[in-house]
Amino acid sequence: MNSPQSPAPSFIEKIRTVLASERPWFKKITRAVWILFFCWLFGIPIYIYTVSIDMFGMYGGLPDLKAIENPENDFSSEIISADGVSLGRYFTFNRAQVRYEDLSPTLIKTLVISEDHRFYEHSGMDFWAYLRVAKGLLMLNPEGGGSTLTQQCAKNLFTQNPELDLNGWIVKDVFTGDYPRRAIEKTKEWIISFHLERNFTKEEIITLYFNTVRFGDVGGIQVAAKTFFNKKPHDLTVQEAAVLIGMLQANSAFNPHVNYNRSLKKRNEVLTKLYAHGFLKNKKELDSLCALPIELHYRVQNQNQGLATYFRSAIRPELSAWAKQQGYDLNTSGLKIYTTIDSRMQQYAEDAVAENMRRLQRDFLTKWHGRNPWIDDNRNEIPGFLESRIQQTQIYRNLVKRYGKDSDSVNIMLNAKKRMRIFTWRGDRDTLFSAMDSLNYYKKILNAGFMSMDAHTGEIRAWVGGINHRYFKYDHVRQGKRQPGSTFKTFVYGAAIDAGFSPCDVRQDISPRIPVPGGEWMPENSGGGHGDGQSMTLREAMARSVNSITAQMIMAVTPENVVTFAHSAGIKSELQPVPALCLGVSDVSLYELVGAYGTFVNGGVYTEPRYITRIEDKNGNVLFTSVPKSRQAMSEETAYKIIYMLRGGVEIEGGTSGGLPNELKEDNEIGGKTGTTDNASDGWYMGVTKDLVTGAWVGGDERSIHFLNWADGSGARTARPIFTTFLQKVYADRKLPYKKGFFKMPDKALNLDCDVPNDLP
Repeated sequence: MNSPQSPAPSFIEKIRTVLASERPWFKKITRAVWILFFCWLFGIPIYIYTVSIDMFGMYGGLPDLKAIENPENDFSSEIISADGVSLGRYFTFNRAQVRYEDLSPTLIKTLVISEDHRFYEHSGMDFWAYLRVAKGLLMLNPEGGGSTLTQQCAKNLFTQNPELDLNGWIVKDVFTGDYPRRAIEKTKEWIISFHLERNFTKEEIITLYFNTVRFGDVGGIQVAAKTFFNKKPHDLTVQEAAVLIGMLQANSAFNPHVNYNRSLKKRNEVLTKLYAHGFLKNKKELDSLCALPIELHYRVQNQNQGLATYFRSAIRPELSAWAKQQGYDLNTSGLKIYTTIDSRMQQYAEDAVAENMRRLQRDFLTKWHGRNPWIDDNRNEIPGFLESRIQQTQIYRNLVKRYGKDSDSVNIMLNAKKRMRIFTWRGDRDTLFSAMDSLNYYKKILNAGFMSMDAHTGEIRAWVGGINHRYFKYDHVRQGKRQPGSTFKTFVYGAAIDAGFSPCDVRQDISPRIPVPGGEWMPENSGGGHGDGQSMTLREAMARSVNSITAQMIMAVTPENVVTFAHSAGIKSELQPVPALCLGVSDVSLYELVGAYGTFVNGGVYTEPRYITRIEDKNGNVLFTSVPKSRQAMSEETAYKIIYMLRGGVEIEGGTSGGLPNELKEDNEIGGKTGTTDNASDGWYMGVTKDLVTGAWVGGDERSIHFLNWADGSGARTARPIFTTFLQKVYADRKLPYKKGFFKMPDKALNLDCDVPNDLP
């Protein structure tokens, strides 16, 4: 009989047997396990502490506690119109600040559910997420990152700051590969997250996150919502919010503008998460949202797009200098710059310039077909014009530096064709051009300047410095100065009125013989000749822009007094006190002319043109408030008499402003003055109403560019139509404060009823 078998040893008994054994390998394993345990138990805290103090400079800097408690971020400064519309931003990286109350519950929920659904439960670090990540790594099936929103916020705030060396030499010089760097960065995120959670509420952390996170090439939810959907963050729909939140995991891969299909798939994944967490009501709602396309209104903000591009560029140096003096950086301080520009009037101005310049450009090229418009005073083409101009370009200087000035390679490269995008009035066009082709093309393009100002406040309402800021950076409102032609005659007659002459005084159309160095000067009228002897009032002479009588008046009051009067009215450029000044031979800017003409409308008070009303910091604290600068330049009576004379250009038959449409003249007083340079290179128009002063200039970017003949380049044909179109649009907008009406008469009665005949030749 077999003896009964003894029972199998239990698990505990097996452990005891192993522990009782004297096997050396087991003792080594046990010792190693305990060493590793204590290293982890004490080493991790020590490591974190050394990182927090950046021991020996091994890990790179961390922001101090004060910086963490008061985090700063780079925010673009915003330009805001008088009617509350954003005109654009100054930025290094386009980012704008948003408040928590500006975020919709839908947007917040979408972020939390998609990125960190335990956000309101943890204190900056989600250990359940870390376990999930560890499991995925062990199973060779990664399930995403374990960073919380607080950690991501910390990373956005500090570890992407180029001014902080957050890696340290231990990463750069001792280790190779990315893992040590990532471990140190992750440690720093933990440390910063801990302080963020201690010093901020969850709502504040959400706001910080949305203000610092990138969406493609833009920063912050406010700019992202505007760029991708032309909306404010509060107005985003759930599917739009899902698109933007989906981008956070891979800005390029899930950018709907770049990868539409991948973005659509990612959006639907985010929507599915919302459904899984109960935010979407039912499966039907999920399916209907997933079936919708992504309706983008994509528009990247830059200095070449949007309203008032030339205005923004023209005032930037001044704003930068002011900000620097006050201890701010225009690109990064998040300033709010409130301007006098009215977005509606600015749009009307830009539309008026575009509509009329498109027509003028077509006619200009048609008239010059087969010939070049760069000609000298004898109407002959300037030889070597393009060759001399190419030498002023950077591309020429670069080629000379590379090949040498006398090398044939310079000329070969200048004539080598390559793909480039060019400006046309039908839109940008890709073509094959050499540098010489490009220069030849652009020198034939006409440009323009336009400005409209409230005459009583000096507030500039519209500023158009050119036809396209991307291709033509030069500002023709304040930066450019050209001969004003007959628009300067207003100051000649103004000086005469101020000296006691009357608009109703009569003179004969006869050019005076004026002694000048080397002989005498007899100005010709625009139609040629030195006058026909006809008698006319000064008002009529100015209305018809008669050169002979204007010359008589400057000699009657002296060129020096005309200079003094013009400077008093608001012209700041240097003016030569010579007889030819009466025909506008001294350069001035459109900005100056508009400001000076405003003196006449404003009852003789010069008010300096103004374009900024106040500046606030990113928290809404007012840093600067502008105060109008005014001074009495002439008597109210003199100013009104000049307005009466300017009205003559519209009201008198044969006046240079008589071509204004009746719809503008009905129940409305308008004054206007055209201007054209003798060589037909510049066309001007200055128009005044009871409360607006508006000026326009048209010409080539160089004085050597001429219209084919004087009539084609006259201000009446080139610049006046821009004024007409603009004023029609302004009057058609009943929401604007500028209406038809009559100029304010002085309290002192003036006898200004000149008996002007209606049968003028």
